[in-house]
Amino acid sequence: MDPNKVLLGRRLLIVDDERDILETLIDLLKMCKIDPASSFEEGEKLLKEHEYDLAVLDIMGVKGFDLLQIANKRNIPALMLTAHSLNVESLTKSMREGAAYFVPKEKMAEISTYAADVLEAKESNKNPWTRWLDTLGRFFDATFTGPNWREQEKAFLEKAKRASP
Repeated sequence: MDPNKVLLGRRLLIVDDERDILETLIDLLKMCKIDPASSFEEGEKLLKEHEYDLAVLDIMGVKGFDLLQIANKRNIPALMLTAHSLNVESLTKSMREGAAYFVPKEKMAEISTYAADVLEAKESNKNPWTRWLDTLGRFFDATFTGPNWREQEKAFLEKAKRASP
């Protein structure tokens, strides 16, 4: 898969309260049409007024989970991005509340791959969490001190892998 081809011309909303993160994401996703927002209020307004192929939502600082609810109501897939909320609880909350992906900011250099994963899964009516486990599962095993987190969430992960979006 060529992420640039999948993403070319897609419209994305990116919400993050850190200006340098917004600028980096805009640069990394320059093949897309991007609406940036640096607050919950800006993100909420844009989500309600426009159609997006994908929303990239910071969890902390902009009430990312509240924005996720709005995105879900509008049938806009959301990729959750975090630095300060990199824990099993936020990961499982993202899965359970309908996010399509969960990415640590330290891995945002590959954001085009993750965004393309979400869009490709949506277009083929597959669950993006299957690709997420293949792509980032080992990273989270190391981050969460081994695959035990998977065992604790085994039933949910199996259900997520089987379900369509």
